[in-house]
Amino acid sequence: MPQTPPFRADHVGSFLRPAAVMEARQRRGDDEISAAQLREVEDAAIADVVRRQQDVGLHGITDGEFRRFMFHLDFLEQLDGVTVSEGDFLARFRRDDGTEVEFSPPKVSVTGTIGHGESIQGDDYDFLASQVADTPPTTAKVSIPAPSMLHFRGGRKGIDTDAYPDLDVFFDDLTAAYRAEVADLADRGLRYLQLDDTNLAYLCDPEVRQQTADRGDDPDELTHLYCRLVNDAIRDRPDDMVATVHLCRGNFQSAWVSQGGYEPVAEILLNEMMVDGFFLEYDDERSGDFAPLRHLPAGKQVVLGLMSSKHAAVEDADEVKARIGEAAQYADLDQLALSHQCGFSSTAHGNTIEPDDQWRKLEQVVSIAADVWG
Repeated sequence: MPQTPPFRADHVGSFLRPAAVMEARQRRGDDEISAAQLREVEDAAIADVVRRQQDVGLHGITDGEFRRFMFHLDFLEQLDGVTVSEGDFLARFRRDDGTEVEFSPPKVSVTGTIGHGESIQGDDYDFLASQVADTPPTTAKVSIPAPSMLHFRGGRKGIDTDAYPDLDVFFDDLTAAYRAEVADLADRGLRYLQLDDTNLAYLCDPEVRQQTADRGDDPDELTHLYCRLVNDAIRDRPDDMVATVHLCRGNFQSAWVSQGGYEPVAEILLNEMMVDGFFLEYDDERSGDFAPLRHLPAGKQVVLGLMSSKHAAVEDADEVKARIGEAAQYADLDQLALSHQCGFSSTAHGNTIEPDDQWRKLEQVVSIAADVWG
């Protein structure tokens, strides 16, 4: 197996929040405990989840995103010029059984000049790194939202015209803020960075593409733009820092938002985005076939999200191996790896599985990867 990320057996990053963390977050919200006391509870839970990841055989180790409420919100709100307010629309997430889950996510708006006033993930990374066994190839991984997460949902309407009459200036400020954060993390020792993006996966959905065009945006131009934003955000990273991007179709209480194969974005995405690897969702028929992988250039990896974080059942090893074989018809087997399609808890609500389920499923990922790649 490769000694650098992304690893043959990898994972997106989030785990179900322990009850102690959820209780402490509620007590902090009610002003019953201090921020320092909340952090003590989080520290203990993170130390435990790090050990569990190492015990199961993973090499890319995260903090489970235990300090976050939502995978993107807790990061974006710490950028200068960003305002979070009560949600103004009702999102409908769909489950495979036909039921729906309704949720009104907080609204994120740009109300001033974007800046990086202080480190965002620095202290969190320092603690995570202190818990990760210093035994190569084990390494700490930090996941942050992709820059596009501050643009796609609201588009031009979500960015104050007084602060940014020219969107190009906004994009320049946004990526400069990201570069500052990446530089800070690099100085602290981070060498495995993941950017999480829902928008490029949404742009695979014919219905979303039409909605995007109806509001005046060209879906293909947005794909080019979002690749450029990632490239600008990570362009100064050290040569030995691995950067990956995870594409998500929605992951809230085991429900999803969009569907559609990667063909509409694959050629642009795989060739123009200058990352080392792509975590792609391939856990069911909504993700389409593997043909878009034919666009994968040499030197880049695809982590196949063939297993599901949305249900408790552990996937059959032979079936997963067969699907890896199908993918290898379009991309070199040596450029492929295995994971679940998304995290187990992209928001604090978590998917509808039990804590032990996630570890059984990860054991299977590690086992299958060992069988396929040695």
